[in-house]
Amino acid sequence: MIYQSETYLDDVEQICNINLPWNKLSCKSMLISGASGMIGSCLIDVIMRKNQEGLNCKIYALGRNAEKAKSRFAYCYDSENFEFIPYDINKPLERDLGRVDYILHLASNTHPVAYSGDPIGTITTNIIGTNNLLKYAVEHKTERFLFASSVEIYGENRGDVEKFDESYLGYIDCNTLRAGYPESKRCGEALCQAYKKQYGLDVVISRISRVYGPTMLMSDTKASSQFILKAAAGEDIVLKSAGEQFYSYTYVADAVSGILTVLLKGISGEAYNISDENSDIRLKDFARLCAEASGTKVVFDIPDASEAEGYSKATMARLDSGKLSALGWKPRTDINAGIKKTVNVIKE
Repeated sequence: MIYQSETYLDDVEQICNINLPWNKLSCKSMLISGASGMIGSCLIDVIMRKNQEGLNCKIYALGRNAEKAKSRFAYCYDSENFEFIPYDINKPLERDLGRVDYILHLASNTHPVAYSGDPIGTITTNIIGTNNLLKYAVEHKTERFLFASSVEIYGENRGDVEKFDESYLGYIDCNTLRAGYPESKRCGEALCQAYKKQYGLDVVISRISRVYGPTMLMSDTKASSQFILKAAAGEDIVLKSAGEQFYSYTYVADAVSGILTVLLKGISGEAYNISDENSDIRLKDFARLCAEASGTKVVFDIPDASEAEGYSKATMARLDSGKLSALGWKPRTDINAGIKKTVNVIKE
């Protein structure tokens, strides 16, 4: 299991040692949707590690699959500071947990097959699911609500900027199947602002670049995830385009430290990009690094029509993370080290 990997545990320890106002979480409660996902699972590992140091923060982990969660969090499943709650994000949360101090909405369909195979579920998770948790936050007097948004809300770069900062408005053709994900993330952000205005709810938004790392799900169909899985299996890397797409990436441990920085230090109502400028890379070079990590090669394969429907049409999507850096955040694992660590941990 991943929580037995020394490499991964070192990532968790590094996050725990970051100079953050951890005292804000002391003897508090935190509800996390998407608990078994790539980011949510790493975040839970960090909080449970801090609990060993006396943080005493209760985690309510929301997810659809109790069996999967029990396996992933076996090391802490019976802890008094951990409780898994089976939950469909598209239904109202009827479990009365009393006061919930922090809610982090991380649940979302985040890969192409999900976009094309379950476009309605993709949209409803980001809109109805977000509304359900925002309503719950108001009812349970939550101190702060964090919404995990995405680089995809910026849409296509039409050549007018090198990087997207938080004020960039972007371009999205809403009349396409693929638009369901970015448009619903945009709507989720708007809902957060509506709850802030109408109910005085303290909300912050993290706009996350493309994330990779050892906590990735084996079912993830993103190109970068498929490259890593192929590399870990010792297979050739399959690239389904010329690979000229120029994207920002962030190692999962850095994404989690960024989310914690936004949660604990961000200004209410503000959105913050989370991106490592040392991990801006073209897709073909990401594939090459994966191949080098496993001693294999890159091959090209054109996707079928159904698969292509789920792919982003953006050819350049790089984030400016200066606003988050001003809060003291800095990434610690660049793309070269991150890919090697990820491949090695998954091989284990």
